[in-house]
Amino acid sequence: MHHTTLTVFRTLARGCKTRVAAAMCVLGACLSVSFGASATPVFEDTLAQRLQACTGCHGEQGRASPGGYMPRLAGKPAGYLFHQLLNFRDGRRGYGPMTSLVDPLSDDYLEEIAAHFASLDLTYPPPQPATASAATLERGERLVRQGDPAAQVPACSRCHGDAMMGVAPAIPGLLGLPRDYVNAQLGAWRTGKRRAQAPDCMAHVAKQLSLSDIHAVSQWLAMQPVPPGAKPLAAWPAGQRLPVACGGVGVDAVEASGASR
Repeated sequence: MHHTTLTVFRTLARGCKTRVAAAMCVLGACLSVSFGASATPVFEDTLAQRLQACTGCHGEQGRASPGGYMPRLAGKPAGYLFHQLLNFRDGRRGYGPMTSLVDPLSDDYLEEIAAHFASLDLTYPPPQPATASAATLERGERLVRQGDPAAQVPACSRCHGDAMMGVAPAIPGLLGLPRDYVNAQLGAWRTGKRRAQAPDCMAHVAKQLSLSDIHAVSQWLAMQPVPPGAKPLAAWPAGQRLPVACGGVGVDAVEASGASR
């Protein structure tokens, strides 16, 4: 430490009435000298830097992990991610930390965030091992691939694609998501805690599912591997229609009814 700095500390200490006060005076001087001598930290103002608020929960680059609750962001259709950010900001999805993060952000900024994560082409982790019975897994696969016409439940693949990787711009994939997350989201739609743009097709479908059906679907989906290079379809297949009306996905033609392919 420089002689001049020591002289300043001694002078400050002599001007204080007690030992405690002297210690506080010297501590204050230390902090002043320290902060004054150090260079201003360099902050790299890039989108990746700012999105550390996202990756802190959703994993590096939005990869997430096969277990836990947080969903993967990387590679999801940009329109879907944008709509979910809007849903959190505008109160259709209720999760305090997410709402607090996006509440002050403009539509343009939310679109920029969505486009960033949608552009990431990253490998998926191995799937979760099943913890359900063979009968439960069989029921889950049937609901995903064929639906349940008697219960007015369309097959998941009718909207999310045969490969269940989603359809750009606004329909998400169902593979590579944590089992607990899928289970929780279907439950939230079933109870009305989660909502989407009207008409809310997922709320309609989830309310037709029993709790055991939700368990079966989430178990079967979570154990499916994501094929290498698998991505959302670039566009909705020409001539194919949704089984139920669904807001915000950009597909207007809807069949009057029908729950199976």
